Amino acid sequence: MIPELGQYALILSLVMSGFLAVVPMYGASTGNPFWMDFAKPLAKSLFLFLSISIFCLGYAFVVDDFSVKYIASNSNTALPLFYKISAIWGGHEGSLLLWVYILSAWTFAVAIKSDGLPQDILARVLAVLGLVGVGFISFTLITSSPFERLLINTPIQGGDLNPLLQDIGLIIHPPLLYMGYVGFSVAFAFAIAALLSGKLDVAWSRWTRPWTNAAWAFLTIGITLGSWWAYYELGWGGWWFWDPVENASFMPWLVGTALVHSLAVTEKRGLFKSWTLLLAIFTFSLSLLGTFLVRSGVLTSVHSFAADPERGAYILVLLAITVGGSMLLYAIKAYDMKSESSFELCSRETFLLINNVVLVIICSMVFIGTLYPLVVDAMGHGKISVGPPYFNALFVPFSLLLAFFMGIGVLLRWKKNNFRTLLKQLIKPLLVAVVGGLLAAYLFNSEFVFKATLALVLAFWVITSLIRDVA
Repeated sequence: MIPELGQYALILSLVMSGFLAVVPMYGASTGNPFWMDFAKPLAKSLFLFLSISIFCLGYAFVVDDFSVKYIASNSNTALPLFYKISAIWGGHEGSLLLWVYILSAWTFAVAIKSDGLPQDILARVLAVLGLVGVGFISFTLITSSPFERLLINTPIQGGDLNPLLQDIGLIIHPPLLYMGYVGFSVAFAFAIAALLSGKLDVAWSRWTRPWTNAAWAFLTIGITLGSWWAYYELGWGGWWFWDPVENASFMPWLVGTALVHSLAVTEKRGLFKSWTLLLAIFTFSLSLLGTFLVRSGVLTSVHSFAADPERGAYILVLLAITVGGSMLLYAIKAYDMKSESSFELCSRETFLLINNVVLVIICSMVFIGTLYPLVVDAMGHGKISVGPPYFNALFVPFSLLLAFFMGIGVLLRWKKNNFRTLLKQLIKPLLVAVVGGLLAAYLFNSEFVFKATLALVLAFWVITSLIRDVA
């Protein structure tokens, strides 16, 4: 009975998500406050029903209800309680339920923390989140329901959760990673709302920025914990091995980092409006791409535990609709989002833009290296792999360049700076960086390695510049 309750709650969440996608958007389009007022109650109802659904799945795990196929495949009577709970997202179906649940949590958070938002903007933002929910909840219900019954040959003691997943890493890493992935949907929703309404100003950046920062922070922590987990897990290639699944989370982090800084410029100076919108769209699109790569199994990865190529095709369709629809809207509307201010070459704005471009270039290189084997295989040329030599050869130089520009950018003021004054400001941080970097290289390395030493010098360069800026 409990699994059926979870399934019904999941169905009702689809209904709520559908209404959320349509009703408030209709109200915003017609300027009718009556329909826009439905946005918050629908968002809260969506979160409620998905909370019930995931609670029912968790309860079924705890009581060892092996008549549910997903539980019989991922749990057993001897599994400790905390692993039973974390097994909710240990397989394909449960991880998708976690995905839509976290989406509903972000939607709920926007609904209750939006008192300063204009009613039409809030209606559009929640409607876009509802539309994303429709796609993924439908996908979960049609192809990946975790509540499917196993009516024949029900195991008495269950199956087993993958031994590699019986680790504290499973408990904390996937939820934090998903909080970051899905959290960028809020920035995406704000971007689409701005394009639909034609309103993008300092206030818009101020509304969008906290949500983006929160999503970026969750993704950063999730990636860091994943690296820690991979480091001590035998056979996972160390803390970072340029594995496709690792790259899938790294790409939205790179563009998300650019978005965080671009939003700061848009809020402070009213610049980079179209660029900021594009970054918001790309960041969430890369999050969806990451979901596709992880869930489809189209790329071989030591981290793939819940892959299904056939069902991955549905995510690819959702990705195509999301990217295609949003980019079409951007092409039509973005021209009107012109920046009203200007800035000089020697300014904080310029160096933030340079760093944005470098981050996007790095992401593009990771994107090509990750998907190139898939393209080659699809063209019938056989299977190949792109490994660390490619990524390291391209990533390291651009990362060092990024660090160099960071050290300069933090010392600059907005609008305009005197070049001679800047040079004087850079002398002390540069001296400290060179001395500190060389000393650290001497202490930690038995022999001189140029790239490692340069990286240490630039690390001291950035830290010293930040300290000088704060002081």
